[in-house]
Formats: sequence, C-alpha cells, structure tokens
Amino acid sequence: MQKKIPKAPYKVLDAPQLKDDFYLHLLDWSQKDFLAVGLEKSIYIWEGKSSKVVNLNNYENEVISAVSWTGNQDILAVGLYSGQTDIWDFQANKIITSYNEHSDRIGVIAPMHQSNPHIFSSGSQDKNIITFDLRQKALISRCHGHSQEICGLKWSPDDRLLASGGNDNKLFLWNLKKIGNECEKKFNAHKSAVKAIDWSPHKFGFLLTGGGTQDRTIKLWSTQTMKLVESIDTESQVCNIAFSKNSHEFVSTHGYSDNLILVWDADKMEVKASLKGHKDRVIFLSVGPDGEKIVTGAGDETIRFWDVFENKFDEEEKLIQRTKLNIDSFELR
Repeated sequence: MQKKIPKAPYKVLDAPQLKDDFYLHLLDWSQKDFLAVGLEKSIYIWEGKSSKVVNLNNYENEVISAVSWTGNQDILAVGLYSGQTDIWDFQANKIITSYNEHSDRIGVIAPMHQSNPHIFSSGSQDKNIITFDLRQKALISRCHGHSQEICGLKWSPDDRLLASGGNDNKLFLWNLKKIGNECEKKFNAHKSAVKAIDWSPHKFGFLLTGGGTQDRTIKLWSTQTMKLVESIDTESQVCNIAFSKNSHEFVSTHGYSDNLILVWDADKMEVKASLKGHKDRVIFLSVGPDGEKIVTGAGDETIRFWDVFENKFDEEEKLIQRTKLNIDSFELR
C-alpha cells in the first residue's frame, strides 16, 4: 500500500534570525537524532528523543554560515563568515580544532560517508573547495574551478566523486585521487546558481541537481556516461534536493514563487505530493535518521518537520523474514 503523505508538518519550531540566504546551509539532522541549527551567531541542537533544545555556543564576533555533522555523527563542523571552520565535539561541548584556510564565508560543508568519517570538504565565497582530514591540522586538498561562490557540495555514496555547484551556474565533478585535483567534468546546462545537489543511493552514478530562479529545472545526470539524462521544469527556484535511503523517492524544496516542498517518484521522475506550509522560500532541508522524515527551514523563521518518505526496503525485509518463517514452520512439520 502506498504511503499517504500528510499535507501538514507534524512539528513546527520557531527559529528567530534564521537567515533568508539561498547560498547557506544552516540545518543538519544527524543519524543520532540531533538537529543542528545555525541562527546568526548561535548554534542550537534539538534532541529528537527528548525534544529538548540546547544552546551549544554563542559567538561574539562571528556569524554562522554552514553546519554539518561529520561522518562519525558526534562531531559538528561549523562554517563561519570569516572563512573559519570550527570542529565541535558536541558531547564534550568544546571546539577540538579550527581551520582557517578559506578567506571568505563558508556556505556549504560536505562530509564523506561512513567509509571515511574523518574527511569533509567545504565550499566558500572565495571560490575554493577545501578538503580536510580531522586527524590532521592542515588541509589535504584544494580545488579551484568555479568563478563565483560555491553553494552546493555533495560526495558520492562511494566517496569517489565530489559534485560542486556554484553561483556561476556550473556543476563540477572532482576526483581528489587524481594528481593535481583537476576537475573530472564540467557541466554548463543550468542557467542559474546550482545549490541543490544529491546522489542516488540506489542507482550507481546517478546525480540530481537543481537550478535557481532563472533556471528552475531539476536535472538528472549519469556520471558513467557523463551525460544529461533528463531535465524537468519545476516552474520555481530549486533550493534543495534529497534522496530517500529507504525507497526510490526524493524531495525537492522551492523558492520563488510558490515556496513548495515536492515529493517525487525517482523512477518515473513524477511528483507524488506537493506540500505547502512555509511563507517564504524553503532554503534549508535535511533528512531525518529514520529516512522517512525531513526537516525544512525558511526565511519565515520557522523549522518544520514532515513525514514524507515510504520505507519500502524495511517492508521488503519484513516480507522476507515472514516468508522465511513460513518455510521454517513448514519444514518443522
């Protein structure tokens, strides 16, 4: 049976001073059920199990521009307008290291996956992508190719390729194992800033990207053929894209002019549900630890939680277990 997607959020939190800035990433929901939020100069952590809100830190002379849990989920990377990245041990409530390799604000931070939990990359208004290893004080890679601010950044599930999008309307693919950190491929199909980026966890080498106000398209790419597979006009600025880990679905969030959240069938590339709740463009998005829920944030200074994705893979596993049980029972008789 297909899941009925509720039209309203199941929880709404006030988020005063949540910036209405398309280029930033100020929400991230960890696999351990902690939601990190950057509000101007303050970092807040919402604990999913207790619904408690903890103020992790208030900066005096810094403004927060990006937050991201790293691969091991206990360490929070915080990007700042100054170009500094602070690495927080959330449980110990302290900064364990800081990096100062960027010369301008950090708009996006992308951790590698579980196979490389110590490595993350950051993209900045200084046009550089820098990759760090938390076990080292110095950077391990610097990539320069974009001519304007980097606002989208995402590692592929196998950590082989890094996709980056910029305000120059370009999509780059990087293979950091190649000598000189040369760009693997550059795409010019979008007509506006490329912030929305995500890789399919189910189909190897498939990548989705979304364009800003002058573009409004979601594009599907194959990194095996290095070609555009499909392009869909959403008639609205595309702010974010995120795949479901449990089903062949993805969600996109939008700005001008309808401020919608769209749930898609990834196989058919068709919209399954359209959700409206935010009064301003839905700039921020993160998927919850159960893979079924998402959290969104907007310039209306609210954070909203939605139950959107199916859990087909879990259902398939239960069916397999029931089938196995029936076989075992038959054999016992």
